[in-house]
Amino acid sequence: MQERRRLPGWLKMQRASGETYSMVKHIVIENHLHTICTSGNCPNIGECWNRGTATFMILGDICTRACKFCATKTGKPLPPDPLEPARLAESIKTMRLKHCVITSVDRDDLPDGGASIWADTIRRVKEVNPEITMETLIPDFDANPEFLQMIIDAVPNVISHNVETIKRLTPVIRTKAKYERSLDVIRYVSGKGQTTKSGFMLGLGESEDEIKQTISDLYASGCKILTIGQYLQPGKGYMEVAEYIRPEKFEEYRIMALGLGFSFVESSPLVRSSFHAEDHIKAQ
Repeated sequence: MQERRRLPGWLKMQRASGETYSMVKHIVIENHLHTICTSGNCPNIGECWNRGTATFMILGDICTRACKFCATKTGKPLPPDPLEPARLAESIKTMRLKHCVITSVDRDDLPDGGASIWADTIRRVKEVNPEITMETLIPDFDANPEFLQMIIDAVPNVISHNVETIKRLTPVIRTKAKYERSLDVIRYVSGKGQTTKSGFMLGLGESEDEIKQTISDLYASGCKILTIGQYLQPGKGYMEVAEYIRPEKFEEYRIMALGLGFSFVESSPLVRSSFHAEDHIKAQ
């Protein structure tokens, strides 16, 4: 059996504790909410929750897909909770958030992939929190224009969809999702005048040329905001880390992407798609 790689010093994470962290945790539990912070075993949960920020996950916590990099539970989801949008909106108000990030599991079991519930959630959050800015990290909805338009018409500030990895590795680590389909999502949304964002992981065995090609493909599709981070194996049974990329290389890719024309690039080992997301609003 292969020995699990030791984490290098630059991947040290902030301790998950403190008064604000406890407040966020209490609100999430009290209101029966889900977050990708916990479901995805995010390494930044300590820093983000200590700052009073969280990425809320709607449509339950069971995904219909079983990607080899993601710790979110997979299986047959429960029916959507009609009260979830209202609970989320009120929780955001209680937390006095100025910016929020909302994501969801994939719901291939629903006729519209959950797009109508997504749109209802965005509108409800904005009604209850009229000054809020919002990023929506959406599934691919099979790149269906009708479903994507539901999200666009609800008018979040940023619509994000991650390619997750390079083209060659997509069929290895993602189930059902396709590299070109993810680019189609970015292309359609950006073509409607919306600010688009995407991200992918390093350390899965990609080459430098493949990384640069992915950055170029995203920019050509209309993506304006980019996040690049280090893949960390969330547990046994998931894709193993092929390499820990040094911070200097992440900085090289950040400079390259900005040189291409991206408005904002977050690129370092601990970056995740919603890390420091409030700063990405400024890129519009």
